Amino acid sequence: MSASLVERVLAGEVRAASRLMRRIDDEDPEATADLQALFPRTGKAYVLGITGSPGAGKSTLTDRVVARFRAQGKTVGVLAVDPTSPFSGGAILGDRIRMQDHASDPGVFIRSLATRGSLGGLSRATGDCIRVMDAMGKDVIVVETVGVGQDEIDIAQMAHTTLLVTVPGMGDDIQAIKAGILEVADVFIVNKADLDGADRTVRELRQMLELRHALRRPAMDHDRKHRLKTRGEGKPVEPPPPGDEWEPPILKVVAARDQGLEPVMEAVDRHLAFLERTGQRAERERARARMQFLALLRSRLLRSALDRLEAEKGRLDEVALAIARREADPYALAETLARQLST
Repeated sequence: MSASLVERVLAGEVRAASRLMRRIDDEDPEATADLQALFPRTGKAYVLGITGSPGAGKSTLTDRVVARFRAQGKTVGVLAVDPTSPFSGGAILGDRIRMQDHASDPGVFIRSLATRGSLGGLSRATGDCIRVMDAMGKDVIVVETVGVGQDEIDIAQMAHTTLLVTVPGMGDDIQAIKAGILEVADVFIVNKADLDGADRTVRELRQMLELRHALRRPAMDHDRKHRLKTRGEGKPVEPPPPGDEWEPPILKVVAARDQGLEPVMEAVDRHLAFLERTGQRAERERARARMQFLALLRSRLLRSALDRLEAEKGRLDEVALAIARREADPYALAETLARQLST
């Protein structure tokens, strides 16, 4: 909105950042100019994602991880994405309640966001709010997702490192991993490891990782010189260089008792070093930029389409009523709008 607000955010002022984030979360068009001004000053922060099913202890783990980063002298921003009520449109901002220990720490800035009905475990505003915290000068930004099961995959493209939190005795949790979250995690956390079944959960996760490797590995054979080659092809295959592939560790933690956190922080440090060494950090930055740009483009196109619809056919609720009464063809209407927007 104003140059002074941008300057205050760049100076690390929490009140200015909160004001801008509120506008972002409310989809206020006036926030765009501030984001444009801040964008060149972003790209320095390390983004850590924490995801997993509801009840796995993500908030408690986040609280402990933030404490470890602060002990290292790093400033931390926390974005806690909370579910939106389908009735009121509001969110239960429970994560800030669980992280009261950091409320008076000037080196920690905690912000809750509502999903606003967005799938993938993240609010549409998450990417822009990460940039605001980045521009504030935060060294680390921790994004804790809402916990919606197997749809919760956006965080893999939003963060540099993703921690997947599970607990013993939750069959649905393991089933969700089978359904696709397995590809998300850089580090697996078995929280509440003092409960029965923790070792079994670790074994199941390890078996799934081994299965993933087997599915990714091409069928191999040997040529006449006993060199490995892909089956059906004549070209010898060189084994991948050591260190070029990350093997996600599986760590047992009791976050509520502050037990097992040091190996978690060591794994985070090792993964960051791995990303830097292999050049994958830049690749993840590219994936995040692509994801955020597409989200921005979808939002702009949808807004243009709704504006055009209202100008020519009436408000969305009126059009929906006509469709429900079978007085309008939704397929033809959508096709017409898409064609008009492309001309």
